[in-house]
Amino acid sequence: MTALLQIKDLTVRFPGVTAVRDLALELHRDEVLAVVGESGSGKSVTALAVLGLLPKTAAVSGSVVLDGQELLGLDEEQLRRVRGARIALVFQEPSTALNPVERVGWQIGEVLRAHGTASRRERRERAAELLAQVGIPPERARDYPHQFSGGQKQRIVLALALAADPDVLIADEPTTALDVTVQAEILALLRELQRDRELAVLLITHNMGVVADLADRVAVMRSGRVLETQDVHRIFAAPSTPYARRLLASVPQLGVQDPPARDVPESAPKSPPAFAVTDLVVDYPGHPAALDRVTLSVAPGEVLGIVGESGSGKSTLGRVATGRLRPSSGTARLFGTDLAPLRRGDLRALRRRIGVVHQDPAASLDPRRTVLESITEPLDIHRVGTPAERVARAEELLDQVALTRDHGARLPRELSGGQRQRVALARALVLEPELLLADEPTSALDVSVQATVLELFAELQRRHGFACLFISHDLAVVNQVADRVAVLRSGRLLELGPADQVLTRPTSDYTLRLLESVPLPDPEAQRARRAAGPLKTSA
Repeated sequence: MTALLQIKDLTVRFPGVTAVRDLALELHRDEVLAVVGESGSGKSVTALAVLGLLPKTAAVSGSVVLDGQELLGLDEEQLRRVRGARIALVFQEPSTALNPVERVGWQIGEVLRAHGTASRRERRERAAELLAQVGIPPERARDYPHQFSGGQKQRIVLALALAADPDVLIADEPTTALDVTVQAEILALLRELQRDRELAVLLITHNMGVVADLADRVAVMRSGRVLETQDVHRIFAAPSTPYARRLLASVPQLGVQDPPARDVPESAPKSPPAFAVTDLVVDYPGHPAALDRVTLSVAPGEVLGIVGESGSGKSTLGRVATGRLRPSSGTARLFGTDLAPLRRGDLRALRRRIGVVHQDPAASLDPRRTVLESITEPLDIHRVGTPAERVARAEELLDQVALTRDHGARLPRELSGGQRQRVALARALVLEPELLLADEPTSALDVSVQATVLELFAELQRRHGFACLFISHDLAVVNQVADRVAVLRSGRLLELGPADQVLTRPTSDYTLRLLESVPLPDPEAQRARRAAGPLKTSA
């Protein structure tokens, strides 16, 4: 079969590093080819090379042929006629792919205008049609990106990508930032669009459940090379390389085994919870309560997993724990101290005992500071140790989060997304906190690095005994690390109990729907589940 997209001997060099080496891939019509591998393996660089979107510092050689046309060497005007019209790209983060100051209908219309739809009326009608195809009410074409949820923005990005009816869709981590139920909706939409339009899809992802759900074939990359390419069923059943076997072995799975038993340190009789809320209400003006009469606590040395869909109140609870949000009513206590009446100086002293891993490390790390400076900054602020001791502590943590000390001299933009997340984890742990707030700490990590980081997290947690609020939409990860799990929905606490109970024998229909939305990292099991019919609805 003649390939629609054929890549041969592709090599991409940046100053001082070769990102892709002699890469060969073929993508056929009406096929989904998943490209998997660790951060820095060259997956996204390959996609950008296909579209001619690499920076001028990149030296590209080899061949990229689309339906008989060589793409490497085309000038900017020729490439513009290919981008969108023949090959479209769905970026990892929809918020950065959409213009925040323009209405979404106008943005789709601009894509249509660039590819020959001159009539304003035709553009408006086609934009409404595209929005309807991806499940967005056409009347919302006049809304701005900030008025949509994360899942809705991803749907809009898909509409943008499909506006000019391309032959090839490159989807770069299209579900990374989405909670499990929205992810399931986006995967169903991708399957439907791919089938109806007979699209060839190049899927770049580190989520092996997504691979099992969507892919026909899988290419495994490492250090810029393709190690093996196989049918999706065969690669899950019998991967031919040790690296692919290690990738698959690193995937956390629900229902395979109970969470490992961990010893939670015995607290002194009067030792208060690290964090506790009672009848907590947090209101935002003009909106329903972000948290509505929530009562829970995390004991010293305990890991409490917080799960739920986007908008459920997970991150709001984390902001209460750090004192950045005050309760509208109810109480919130940190290490036994009521947060409501605290003055700024007293709150700062309590924050010294908290470490935070933010959801988006690119936004939480100062782009002007080196990695080493970012990790030592909390030590500088709290005047811990000598300058030499601070550097030694930061270098020790770099080793522990699987980064070399050479990474310490780099700026955040010079790191992959997974590497930045590890820097964020090192920065959070540098003060040896008593309470760690981890807000989606593994969302940007590939499965093997995620496994390493989770092992590191468990080791450090056992060694230091810190408590943790572990906020995540990845239920398999929560199952692996948490002692107990709290399930939030629309600001309400629906379920709270031991992890093995909540994540295997839930008492609420909503929790069951969350569990059934997780794609299984097994093509046979996932497709059998899908064929069995729609998910149970939640009460």
